[in-house]
Amino acid sequence: MHNPGTLDRFPAQERLAAGAQFIAGRLTKGTSGRTHAVVDPATGEDVYTYEPAGTDDVDAAVAAARAAFPGWAATTPGERSDAMHRFAAVLADRAEEFARAESLQCGKPLKLTREFDVPGTIDNTAFFAGAARHLQGQSAGEYSGDHTSYIRREPIGVVGSIAPWNYPLQMAAWKVLPAIAAGNTIVLKPSELTPLTSLLFAEAATEAGIPDGVINIVTGTGKEAGEHLVGHPDVAMTSFTGSTAVGKRVAEIATATVKRIHLELGGKAPFVVFDDADLEAAVNGAVAGALINTGQDCTAATRAYVQRPLYEAFVQQTAALMDTVRLGDPFRSTTDLGPLISHVQRDRVAGFVDRARAYARVVTGGEAPQNDLKNGAFYRPTLIADASQDSEIVQSEIFGPVLVVLPFDSDDEGIRLANDTPYGLAASAWSRDVYRANRATREIKAGCVWVNDHIPIISEMPHGGYKASGFGKDMSTYSFEEYTQIKHVMFDNTAVPRKDWHRTIFGDR
Repeated sequence: MHNPGTLDRFPAQERLAAGAQFIAGRLTKGTSGRTHAVVDPATGEDVYTYEPAGTDDVDAAVAAARAAFPGWAATTPGERSDAMHRFAAVLADRAEEFARAESLQCGKPLKLTREFDVPGTIDNTAFFAGAARHLQGQSAGEYSGDHTSYIRREPIGVVGSIAPWNYPLQMAAWKVLPAIAAGNTIVLKPSELTPLTSLLFAEAATEAGIPDGVINIVTGTGKEAGEHLVGHPDVAMTSFTGSTAVGKRVAEIATATVKRIHLELGGKAPFVVFDDADLEAAVNGAVAGALINTGQDCTAATRAYVQRPLYEAFVQQTAALMDTVRLGDPFRSTTDLGPLISHVQRDRVAGFVDRARAYARVVTGGEAPQNDLKNGAFYRPTLIADASQDSEIVQSEIFGPVLVVLPFDSDDEGIRLANDTPYGLAASAWSRDVYRANRATREIKAGCVWVNDHIPIISEMPHGGYKASGFGKDMSTYSFEEYTQIKHVMFDNTAVPRKDWHRTIFGDR
């Protein structure tokens, strides 16, 4: 079902009326017996209604992936590479369609999806198209007398992946591409809030000639479709991106069937500004890093630690720059910041800020707009100062346009505070002193540490966390290796049957 009033923004909705499950190369309706609406978070209006997946749909998708696995795994790396290069070309041809669909379902500014989400996905597809030809084992060698050993890297089988709602298209790519490049097949469950671009992604793969059943999409709730997928006995690996709390549940279910697990979980990224930093650059970096995707980014700058000589100037200049950020219709070119994903998420963010008023200073923001945007899930960019390190606003993942600023005195203290949360996904350090910056990159416990920048990612380099932020890598060849298993092969090179080794077991005969 679709809303005719949004056809100009999302022309593909008529095709997706066939259903929100993509199994064995075709769209079908779900069997849960319910309906669910995709809501435009900028207006609160329903834009697409579908039947969510039930457990029968998950079973059908896993069966399709299992049936497709032997043929896909048997293709040569060159054949998989060629198919994925065609896939990248199809995505490029349909870039505007993907950008509009992503903006509509997420509330992201269209200029962001056009310049970041969609180009990044195309680049990632092209990267793994090339990487498919470079997954290598280890060269042969004689490590034990007359035996030759070598290492094979082989696909794992059916991968069951669960992606979040904050970057639906890019997360679909990060899950699907390394898996299929390595010869696996996949069942992906996107968030029930944002299934549109995941369905279009699978459709584009089929258009590019990737065989039916290699990529399957089931759209349903985490409790029903997600848990059934993770626990399915024919799923050999689970990859999950989302909150740490849900990640623990995924790990619990997956452990029962001894699956390989890849978890990319929450974050609370520190933004450490030393007293020799370029203040203007740091202020601009903080606002961009904190507000990217309306703060709904696990690598977003959330905790700014500023050395005391720059502290008050940083607070005032950051607040002033935040006040210039323009909220509005995501499809307008003048909009800088869109809504949060839902009113539920907006109210959650507001609750954090409202509770913080009792122990910290709300410098700017801290409210939803009451103008023509009031029907959407908008929240003003918010800066909070003078909270204590152990407070909720500093320790908990908020996932909204909120930056907390705290002072520190010595370099030791700044690095200690940066590490003082359960998370370790990303961080940044701001200094003109190469030795100071290098120390920060060495001692801050996070999977990525930027220097004099915050947030950029590239296909060639890995993304993944330390501590409660999970384990395993997305993107890069490190990600590629996540989706393979290693086999040791050993040959006896002697021309006659060996007896000396067997003697150690059977003795002389």
